[in-house]
Amino acid sequence: MHQRFRLAVLAVATATAMSAAAPARADGFINVLTGGTSGVYYPLGVALSQIYGAGIAGVKTQVQATKASVENLNLLQQGRGEIAFTLGDSLRDAWEGNTEVGFKGKLDKLRGIAAIYPNYIQIVALKSSGVTKFADFKGKSLSVGAPKSGTELNARAIFAAYGMKYGDLGKVEYLPFAESVDLMKNRQLDATLQSAGLGVASIRDLSTSVETTIVAVDAETVKKIGAPYVAVTIPAGTYQGQTADVPTAAVGNFLVTHADVPEETVYQMTKLTFENLDKLAAAHGAAKSIKLENALAGMPVPLHPGAARWFKEKGVLK
Repeated sequence: MHQRFRLAVLAVATATAMSAAAPARADGFINVLTGGTSGVYYPLGVALSQIYGAGIAGVKTQVQATKASVENLNLLQQGRGEIAFTLGDSLRDAWEGNTEVGFKGKLDKLRGIAAIYPNYIQIVALKSSGVTKFADFKGKSLSVGAPKSGTELNARAIFAAYGMKYGDLGKVEYLPFAESVDLMKNRQLDATLQSAGLGVASIRDLSTSVETTIVAVDAETVKKIGAPYVAVTIPAGTYQGQTADVPTAAVGNFLVTHADVPEETVYQMTKLTFENLDKLAAAHGAAKSIKLENALAGMPVPLHPGAARWFKEKGVLK
């Protein structure tokens, strides 16, 4: 009898130890919706996919390159992804059902996970174009990002604040980051507007290939746009040939999911994201700006219960 009791205790202890050592379990599939491969969302999405794959037993992960914010949010509403990157203004517009920016109606299934890093509006012109300030874009060619992408929505806001419209340009292109850079290298495009984390690969590539000018967006103009835009600075030396600080606008990025993703899955994704910020920063320097204390700042949609549970455990959510 005593022997059986000892064996039973041993079995329970062994099972408990194995459970503690094993990765958390949340069976299923996690499709990470990102952006173009030359942007910031994609390398961070790859890192998250690896983190989740290693940390959540029974889960298969996949990374999907997309046109970023607007497409990501529409895909989440359709249940065609489990976690996505998005700009804050796109997320707000999706929740409000702004049809003018690419949403058929209110995307009511969206649920928040966390605020992450800010996207800097980075406007880069060929030095040979003669563009040194925003007003100089009249009659010039500019790529404003993929149609109705988060970047293109940022471009619309900047143009409106300066009292300009796309019709003032000599030519407007709606291209992803990498394609815009290729055209600029070939002198077929004067400038590109890119909304991304600092040090984005596409602009690094461009600045090492041709002489460029980073065009400022002054603080007064940013103030005209209003929330969720804030005035920030692109520090000198961020890109090759950039010898001075450049003022511009920024918009926060968010990780989001949808209401039908299981609570445990979102709990584990939230937990593993913040427990592996070093790995995210290694994937792209923009992730160095992700802070637990800012994780709920400006969230325009309801938190997913799984994320809320983890933030309550950490004391971030009361």
